[in-house]
Amino acid sequence: MTSFSFDLLHEDGRARRGRLHTRRGVVETPVFMPVGTQATVKAMYPETLKEIGAQIILANTYHLLLRPGHERVRALGGLHRFMNWDRPILTDSGGFQVFSLGELRKIDEQGVRFQSHLDGAAHVLTPESSIAIQEALGSDIIMAFDECIPYPATREYVAESTARSSRWAARCRQARQPEDGAALFGIVQGGMHRDLRAQSVADLLAIGFEGYAVGGLSVGESAELMYEVMDWTMPLLPRDCPRYVMGVGTPENLVEGVRRGVDMFDCVMPTRNARNGVLFTSFGKISIKQARFLDDESPIDPDCDCYVCRHYSRAYLRHLYQSNEILSSMLNTHHNLHYYQQLMARMRDAIESGTFETFRAEFLAARRIDP
Repeated sequence: MTSFSFDLLHEDGRARRGRLHTRRGVVETPVFMPVGTQATVKAMYPETLKEIGAQIILANTYHLLLRPGHERVRALGGLHRFMNWDRPILTDSGGFQVFSLGELRKIDEQGVRFQSHLDGAAHVLTPESSIAIQEALGSDIIMAFDECIPYPATREYVAESTARSSRWAARCRQARQPEDGAALFGIVQGGMHRDLRAQSVADLLAIGFEGYAVGGLSVGESAELMYEVMDWTMPLLPRDCPRYVMGVGTPENLVEGVRRGVDMFDCVMPTRNARNGVLFTSFGKISIKQARFLDDESPIDPDCDCYVCRHYSRAYLRHLYQSNEILSSMLNTHHNLHYYQQLMARMRDAIESGTFETFRAEFLAARRIDP
């Protein structure tokens, strides 16, 4: 029997303030989950993640299957012990990584046959094996196996893929061993077609899941189209279950997603951008590599109270980046993830106080390129 539950605490328009109860602790929503693909959030200590307010992180089934192997992780005490993280972990199913392999994979009704990007070895990932791998890892929220549909794609392909993902979702539900207490989330597909999204939701509701994710977004479509799909899909999902949009996104995406009723997000954007010298701030984003910061003694963001902004100048951060120092990635990542966590906390407060639309208007008005 799953020990997972969700409380919907406040609503402000379609924005929702909730609370996830997992076997490894409570998660306040809306929430952003840092991505720890290979059992690590790049350039961050687990203890530092806690300090900046991270409540739950994401790890990846595909990568951990290939290295070090899920059975090895199980033998070493499970993913939480392996990476020294005692808070909840969500594992994605591997579907997106398989989608990104292109010609290295072949999809059929059984599952996906693919070649490892590491050594070319052949593997098969099915709904049943994806669930078994995630259970071996010790995930607290397990994702159903699906195909992430590319964009653009023909309606015929989208319809065929979406129907297959629904059949795979039913197999995932049947394969689950619920006695370990983890939750299982279904993933809505359907591309950019309103009727196919609605059919996917109906299929998943008939199967029954503890939560529902929306996949197949942020795959090349415009932000306007992404928001349109959210507008179609969120009202179809159960009010008393958590709603998760996968792989999204920018700070603006998070605010607009919350406005449309999304509870959970993940994305590599804050960590990947940090390693490339791009920093998120209350006034937009800046590229710390630019020459204009060479002698700039000010912090990244004067309105930010993170450790980095309290102790380091833009000039020093630019020097670290230009020198290719490891500390550059560490400090930049710390700041970006702190910014994302504080953004979510501010949205939770705004929803509780019934001022979300005011918050959104002020947030958007403050976005500009230069400080």
